[in-house]
Amino acid sequence: MLDPHIRRRFDTDLEAVQARVMKLGGLVEAALLDAAEALERRDATLAERVRQGDAAIDALEEEIQTDCARLLALEAPAAGDLRLVLSVMRIASALERSGDYAKNLAKRALVLLPMAPVGSSGGAIRRMARAVVAMLSDALDAFVARDAGRAEEVRQRDHEIDQLYNALFREFLTYMMEDPRNISACMHLHFIAKNIERVGDHATSIAEQVIYFVRGQLPDVARPKVESTGLLQG
Repeated sequence: MLDPHIRRRFDTDLEAVQARVMKLGGLVEAALLDAAEALERRDATLAERVRQGDAAIDALEEEIQTDCARLLALEAPAAGDLRLVLSVMRIASALERSGDYAKNLAKRALVLLPMAPVGSSGGAIRRMARAVVAMLSDALDAFVARDAGRAEEVRQRDHEIDQLYNALFREFLTYMMEDPRNISACMHLHFIAKNIERVGDHATSIAEQVIYFVRGQLPDVARPKVESTGLLQG
């Protein structure tokens, strides 16, 4: 059994690293929403701010991973605490990758600025981003509350994001068939939609980590997944 003083320090360190995860989640959610807004409003300043802000996301994720590695090396946590530390590391990694997708969205928004808008695609992309951010937020709330049931609800919503992505793909395909001048813009928009869809996958992974932490094992039933179609899978 750990010395009470060591236990208190360990608990304090665990609380601190979890607080950093929530801060990281907030940064990623804001980046995704701002990038989508920059695309819809054709706002170069906002897009550039998102692109540059990715460095802060990367730095915070690295800090979380370093702290978790130290906890594992120095404290030799018991089973429940070990699951928590491992879940924190995986959640932070998923958030950092989601931040990369937000940065990519912002970069493509900048590329699209000189191109003619394609229908109402900007608004559709923004609605999809909001749906994904809601998944991320609910998954992180489930983590804080240790609520596996809520995490499972988030996990089941991934197919909704797949459906939104597939609908956008069909819309872009229609625009390209109607006017070849739309092809370049639609290719960029397709990659943006695909990036957002992948953030939904990461939100689902975060929810699965919550279930792992609370119940001691990952879900044994595959989550519902809509067959994805797309121009490219890169």
